[in-house]
Amino acid sequence: MRHIAIIGSGPAGYYTAEAAQKKWGEEVRVDIFDLLPVPFGLIRSGVAPDHQSIKGVSRRYEKTALGDNVRFAGNVHVGQDVTVAELQELYDAVILATGAPQDRQLDIEGGELDNVFGSASFVGWYNGHPQFAGLSPDLSCRKAVIVGMGNVALDVARILSKTRVEFANSDIVRHALDALDHSAIRTITILGRRGPHQIMMTPKELGELVHLNRATPCVDPVDLPPVSDDATLEPGVRKSVALLRDFAAISESVRDEKSIRIEFGFFVSPLRFMGKNGRVTGIEVERTTIESGRATGTGETSIVPADLVVTCIGYRTSPINGVPFDERAGRFANNDGRIMPGLYCVGWARRGPSGTIGTNRPDGFGIIDLVEEDIGAGRDKRGREGFEELAARRGLDIVTFRDWQKIEAAEIAAARDGSPREKFVDIDSLIAARDG
Repeated sequence: MRHIAIIGSGPAGYYTAEAAQKKWGEEVRVDIFDLLPVPFGLIRSGVAPDHQSIKGVSRRYEKTALGDNVRFAGNVHVGQDVTVAELQELYDAVILATGAPQDRQLDIEGGELDNVFGSASFVGWYNGHPQFAGLSPDLSCRKAVIVGMGNVALDVARILSKTRVEFANSDIVRHALDALDHSAIRTITILGRRGPHQIMMTPKELGELVHLNRATPCVDPVDLPPVSDDATLEPGVRKSVALLRDFAAISESVRDEKSIRIEFGFFVSPLRFMGKNGRVTGIEVERTTIESGRATGTGETSIVPADLVVTCIGYRTSPINGVPFDERAGRFANNDGRIMPGLYCVGWARRGPSGTIGTNRPDGFGIIDLVEEDIGAGRDKRGREGFEELAARRGLDIVTFRDWQKIEAAEIAAARDGSPREKFVDIDSLIAARDG
């Protein structure tokens, strides 16, 4: 019998568990640990609440979770309640699938000013992550600035722009919905160091901006390269650039029909956040130019007014005591998923925050191939039985997948009209829902 511990219950964790089930059938036992009492990681707390079709992939993970040889052990803090070394003593393989939940920091002056947030915390706030539910950003301002040119930046801009009616059928949490309902924001500026041809936003997400009830996207035609230059682009990027050209062609009269503008600011690099009385008031930026594909400063500076700032420039994995970590890359130090004998990583914890949710499936199956190569038929470790004894000695309050189903049922019952659920946003409420 093989005993596998997976740390993290997001897409990478469940795809890896699925791979173990398919490879070894009844000859494997998989325990999936998570810090939170709820599973699914990024699907629950990272994917935008108005993208319910993407969240539907959790039903696939549920099939894996309900298998007799897979157990979810939520409300367990690996690194505090139990160490990685202790799990290595109990399991043939320990696989870190913790994702990249921390913001990559924009290391410039003024980051400590009020109303400056990283995307992990801001997205966590409107998605009801217990760590960030109490964030309370001040939306009674007029000018928001988003730093970054990826899909997360688009998510934040779209969420800030939507009316209450447009959140029908989403699972945005009530405290965020109420705050957004009273928002005074009228300009949302998205800043990027490079230009339209280097954009990381995908066509589907960009295209959503033209369907917003009260917001319109704006691009300065001066920032667009000649149309003939688009021919060399990858098809997806070419579609995105075509949408930017469409945004630039929107007339002022059409823009004036809506109360919010989403402005794209290309070729600018933030130098420092500016503030007054401890609160952000603007961003000093430097104009850039593209040289050999890289953004290079020109020395020309200006000020972008900002009452609210959200930085969306990437994510990092959270280090765990005793596990080698690559500080530069922001992920666990590994060789194609191997960290040390018996210890592996998968998904964003292995490769950094890249790829789609589906990218984690082949990654998970590949890691299980490595594990099979390393452990063979198993090494007579105690696995789940040993962990249960350790948990009992330490008084750990483990939340199982059946417990999660009770929590989910309570969230569904508490949902406002049209919403799939109303998330409980603190640990005590989640545990109380489990206990009925």
